[in-house]
Formats: sequence, structure tokens, C-alpha cells
Amino acid sequence: MTQVPAANWAESFHYGFKDCHYPSSVEEVRAIVARSAAVKTLGSRHSFNAIVDGSSAMSLEHLPINPVVDSSGNQVSVAGHCTYGELALFLQRHQLAIHNLASLPHISIAGAIATATHGSGDKNGNLATAVSGLEFVAGDGSLVKVKRGDADFEGMVVHLGALGVVTRVTLDVQPEFQVAQHVYEGLSWDALLSNLDAIMAAAYSVSVFTQWGERAGAVWLKETEKSGNHPDALHGAVNADIKRHPIIGLDAENATEQLGAFGRWSDRLPHFKMGFTPSSGAEIQSEYHVPRKHGAAAVEALLSIRSKFAHLVQSGELRTVAADSLWLSPQFERDTLSIHFTWVRDQAAVDAAAAQIEQALAPFSPLPHWGKVFTRQHVGRNYAKLPDFARLRGRMDPERKFSNPWLEEVVFGAKA
Repeated sequence: MTQVPAANWAESFHYGFKDCHYPSSVEEVRAIVARSAAVKTLGSRHSFNAIVDGSSAMSLEHLPINPVVDSSGNQVSVAGHCTYGELALFLQRHQLAIHNLASLPHISIAGAIATATHGSGDKNGNLATAVSGLEFVAGDGSLVKVKRGDADFEGMVVHLGALGVVTRVTLDVQPEFQVAQHVYEGLSWDALLSNLDAIMAAAYSVSVFTQWGERAGAVWLKETEKSGNHPDALHGAVNADIKRHPIIGLDAENATEQLGAFGRWSDRLPHFKMGFTPSSGAEIQSEYHVPRKHGAAAVEALLSIRSKFAHLVQSGELRTVAADSLWLSPQFERDTLSIHFTWVRDQAAVDAAAAQIEQALAPFSPLPHWGKVFTRQHVGRNYAKLPDFARLRGRMDPERKFSNPWLEEVVFGAKA
């Protein structure tokens, strides 16, 4: 045991860990789990709530990531603590890609899939949908390997850290592709609400960045095919002629390249470069997923109360994510519009704003991002497959070694 992690990446959530294990092999991971009464695995520490908090931590950073492309060239296997940025560098050598990336390439694969973290695109599932195989260390220290098509596989991918320690992940890959970004600024709210479907379908991946002010903001289009000259305006928004940062006023050098220049998929799909500070750093994040069919109405509902939260927003973002069949995914059997907030680092004010936002979105069946800030409630009851997931946890971790009060209350509905 060496240094004990004190806080998440943004220093907005402080852990309660008293010690931390740093195994250097899967065998050591198994031994630690087998003899521990409780242990939580830390990845890149990009969660903003207590989902990974506990008394004893484990970091896998000393294990080799050891990426391997299979003989078919259709899958890559890699250690779960590998970041997407590290994986992208490896895939470059094989001229391969994965289907999508989140805003930040700095996040670990295991942590991202555990919380159904996502990129954007009408036809793109969240990052967990690329998983075709998993290797867990279960509560008794045994090694459990599953693949797509196995019983309960669809319940094990978005696992919330409740089933075990993910030591290895297998992902679907495809031939590498090129992407270009175009930014259109000055979009009005009327234009967004009237053309939401058309805007979100305008490219392979689309984000609308907003500060919830008088105008909606900017549309970031990430296209995969050259389509000739782009118009000077998109639904009234004007094509930017200089590079932008998603948060107005911050140095655009940290952001991935724009202005229509094509480049490698991994250098355009994220909003931020791997070697630079992502987002603002000093922040808190929240996000809510609503069924795509309610997207415009949900945005209108938030506009009606924006005076209660807009002053806390560094940046907001609207994205779309395709439906999937993963039990605890917010996209389970529904396409979603995902409404993201990057807040100033004021926890009490953000908590109050989140409560107001959740009340406004209540008619639209919102589901929060599992790793971000929302009011502490029994979210799990909104998932039809929760009883099956509880059964699965009973098999994988009967002694509740991987649990904590947050999981028991928020996911399983136990009284505090």
C-alpha cells in the first residue's frame, strides 16, 4: 500500500479511503479481493459522486495494459484501466478504430463502460455497446470471463462497480476513419427547438454547446465524409472562422482541431486533446438522459427555469445516443437526448440546481449519468432489469465486498 487517492480528477469530490492497494498482476488482484472485506476500484477518477468511494481502494495502474488485436482484426483486448487515449495510440499502428469516443480521451475504459459514458451521434451507442468480452475478479477472488451472447452478459457491461474488478475488456474495432469538425455559432433557441432532429442528424457526431443564455449557442459537427464546401450558416448559426473551446473564454489550444481539417478519428471525436487539461478542470458535472422523442420539450422545460441555474453553468452540451440492450444503460431500449452541465465548483449550489432541473424534467422520464451529480434517490427503480442485476450481483459478490452506501441507496434502494 502506498499513496491513498484523496479526490477525483476535478477535486470536487473527496474520497473516504483509508488505504489503497497497487497490485502489479491479476494474481495479486485476486489475492487482495479474496482476503478483503471491502474494496473499491479506482480508474481515472472522473466520477463526480460517491459511486467508487469506500474504506479501501485499489488502483490497477501498475498492471500492464497489454493490448492485443485478435486474428480477425475485428476485436481488441486490453486491460480495463487503459485509457481511451492510450488505446487509440495502439490502434493507430494497426489502422483500426472504435466506433466513438467521449469528450475526454483521458478516461479509463473500465470506468467509462461501468457508467455507460458516451459520445454523440444518432446512430452511435454509448461506449459500453462496443464491449464484446469482459474479465472480472469476483468477490471470492475467482476469475470470471464472459463474452457477448453469454447468459447475463448484457447485465455485466454497465456494472457500476458492483460486480467485481474489471481486469480486461474486449472491444469491437473497425478500420480507422477520418473526421473533420465544423463549429457554427449563434444558434437561436427557436432554431434549435424547431430543427432539433435535423441538427442532431447533421453529422456522424453532433454537440450543441450552450450556456443557457439568450441564444442557444454553438453546433459542433464531426463529419466522417467529405461533403464539399460547407454553408456559411446552419439554421441561422454562422460558421466559425477561428478555433473555439467548448467553454467560452478558455484557450482553444486544449481543444481538438476544427475548421474543417480532416484528421484521425481519435484526434477529432473527443472535444479535448489527450496531452492537455480537458474541460476547465475546476468543475462539477451533471447529465440527464431523456427519451429522444421528448428532447425539444425537455429543453423547453429547462429554458423556463434557467434563471435558477444558468449562473452556475460553465458549459452545457446536448448530444444524442442510440438505444441499446444493456440492462443498466440509460439508453436501454430507448434513443436519448443527453443534457449535460459543466458547473462551477460550488457543490451546495449545484446540488440545489440539480434538484430544480430534475423537477422540471420529471415529466420526461429522465435518467441521470451514473457517474455525475444528481440528487441522491433510488434511481435503480427506474430500470426494468434491476431485479435481474440484483440477482447477478448476488452471484458475483454475495458478501457485498464491492458495495458502498451510495450503491445500496441509489441503485438498490436500501434505506440509509
